[in-house]
Order: sequence, then structure tokens, then C-alpha cells
Amino acid sequence: MAKILALSSDLLLGSKVEAMLKAAGHDTTLAPSLQETSLDDVELVVADLEAINPEALVGLGIPILGYYSHLNVEAKEASDAAGIDQAVPRSRMSRELPQLVDRLLASEPPS
Repeated sequence: MAKILALSSDLLLGSKVEAMLKAAGHDTTLAPSLQETSLDDVELVVADLEAINPEALVGLGIPILGYYSHLNVEAKEASDAAGIDQAVPRSRMSRELPQLVDRLLASEPPS
């Protein structure tokens, strides 16, 4: 399957994301920030948009799936303004993560 980078400074939530992606068959690495990992061969980034600045993620040439608290309207607006490929509330991410990832991986690369 795909090599995915999960970005989250929240160890509990990040570990849950990592476990869901691994269960779906993806080679997944969990990191608290872009500075603390390598993007070599990464095909998709799943990022906590409340902990990671969405502007830092655009321009990587890699599809970005972001998630945020449904109460944090500012995080959603910032991700839309930055051009994140898809941003969803945490609850949807928890229910549909493998399907969301599959859809993004099957789509055209971001421009």
C-alpha cells in the first residue's frame, strides 16, 4: 500500500491515526512535525490541523488529508485558504480514514 506520514503533536490521537492506517495496510510513520521526519517516498500526509500550520503543508507535492475539531471553524477556514486537499472533522476522520485516504491516493496529484 502507500507510505503515509501522520503528523500530530497529540500522541494519543496520533497513535490512533497511525494504528488505523497500519490496519488498512499502509506503511505509516507518526511524527509531531515536518521538521522531525523525512518526506522521502511519502505518498500522502495525514495532519492534525490544530497542531500543524496548514500553510507549512502546501507546496509539498503530496496530497494532504487534514483533520480538526468540528468546533474549530478557524482551523477549517485556514486549511481551505491554504489549499489543503481535504480537511474533515475528527469524527469523520475516525469513521472513514481508510476510505478518505484511498480516495485521495486515487485522485490526481495536487498542483
